[in-house]
Amino acid sequence: MTSLFRENDLWGPLDPSEEAGYGEERPKRKGFFTDTSICIGCKACEVACKEWNDVPADHFDMLGSSYDNSHSLNANQWRHVAFIEQPRRLGDQESGLRQTVDLGMPVMAPSGPPETEPADGAEKPDFRWLMSSDVCKHCTHAACLDVCPTGSLFRSEFGTVVVQDDICNGCGYCVPACPYGVIERRKGPEGAKNVGIAQKCTLCYDRLEAGQTPACAQACPTQSIQFGDVEELRERANARVAQMHDAGIMDARLYGNDPDDGIGGAGAFFLLLDEPEVYGLPPDPVVTTRDLPHMFRRASAAAAVMLAGAAVSFLGRRR
Repeated sequence: MTSLFRENDLWGPLDPSEEAGYGEERPKRKGFFTDTSICIGCKACEVACKEWNDVPADHFDMLGSSYDNSHSLNANQWRHVAFIEQPRRLGDQESGLRQTVDLGMPVMAPSGPPETEPADGAEKPDFRWLMSSDVCKHCTHAACLDVCPTGSLFRSEFGTVVVQDDICNGCGYCVPACPYGVIERRKGPEGAKNVGIAQKCTLCYDRLEAGQTPACAQACPTQSIQFGDVEELRERANARVAQMHDAGIMDARLYGNDPDDGIGGAGAFFLLLDEPEVYGLPPDPVVTTRDLPHMFRRASAAAAVMLAGAAVSFLGRRR
């Protein structure tokens, strides 16, 4: 871990630790590894999440440019399966950098007049879908933890970041603090459950306490969503990327697994088949509270100088 991480007193604990109030017998940190190369877009994870966590089933609208009907992560969408349609060549593009490979992804022909079905061995249509089940990243250095004034957000013994609904006062400080735009205050009619309260994935904290797998990972039919100890998942992810590179899929890369990145590594990380921006993910996320300690120190120094100047002025007048 870099010295910058150690110096920032506002960042949350790195993992479940004595510093966070957990003893030496604490469990290993838990998390998700999502292999988007085998996601089929079935949305079983979305349904399982909503059923188990009693998340409202609303905000489903068909978009004119996509089959994605759940838009993005929000207070009522703790899991979001993104459909990224790419009606463009898989081979060399203007940049000349993309390789022609069969990703085994669902394909369909571009819009236009119907054409004769290609014969066996013919080139596939120049179109692919990228699918990815997105979720809260459960950051190692979680800015939402830093700014929460009530302690509603806490680091669990499993290293996850959890919201306590009965303690949250709905201030919303955590919303702009999240570098991924994940957490949000729930909107809805008066009297509905947790309206105005910050909501996000808890990594099924209640299931973890009972020794169970989170609902989304349990429901995933292809094992695209893999749950387990974070360190073991990182090893598994590195092996998977190496396997794909050996198969000629050089665009495969990991996102969020680097402990030296701007959030200290994520508890939920991904294997992607394109740039993070294609999936709606920030390329270089940074914990938004990173510079607050330096700002506080400078503000304190400025205040001390002002007080010293006032004292000198006061004493000078008395003379």
